[in-house]
Amino acid sequence: MKNIRNILIFAIGLTTTVFAQVDKINWLTIEEVEILQQKNPRKVLMDVYTTWCGPCKMMMKNTFTNKNVIEYINANYYAVKFDAESGRNVTFKGNTYTNPTYIEGQRGRKGQHEFAKALSVNSYPTIIYMDEELNVIAPIKGYQTPDKIELYLKLFADNIYKTIESQEDFQEFQANFKPTFHLAN
Repeated sequence: MKNIRNILIFAIGLTTTVFAQVDKINWLTIEEVEILQQKNPRKVLMDVYTTWCGPCKMMMKNTFTNKNVIEYINANYYAVKFDAESGRNVTFKGNTYTNPTYIEGQRGRKGQHEFAKALSVNSYPTIIYMDEELNVIAPIKGYQTPDKIELYLKLFADNIYKTIESQEDFQEFQANFKPTFHLAN
């Protein structure tokens, strides 16, 4: 009887864990992604944000909590959330980046991290899309609703971007794209 109870508790815990994973994006550090790329390469989505950025907070609340967005990102990308003003050292492709202007406990803006500068990020939020070799495909600036981010998620995950050779090609893709992700879950 005790074994049955333990099995039931384990099964309920496992089920809860599996369903909980669908409820949120599996955010990683760029260092974790570099390791994962060696075994199972995939595209990378990096949300570059700051703690004071209103549109960044809106994306976290409205876009990165959307069930369709969560499922698509978790299935097709490694996701990185990077505070562009953090004090944490970042090692990427053998280089270490810091934020020399960061002061612990300082309120408001804390100076831009060298890693954000290296990625040429100059506004927030910016989503950096990378290929399986961790080369930047494109930085997409600004707030993205679920239906707007869907276009870019599929453009890069499905390698459609490789067939786009001009602004006109992109505009045609954009005009013909039918979003399936919606604001409401």
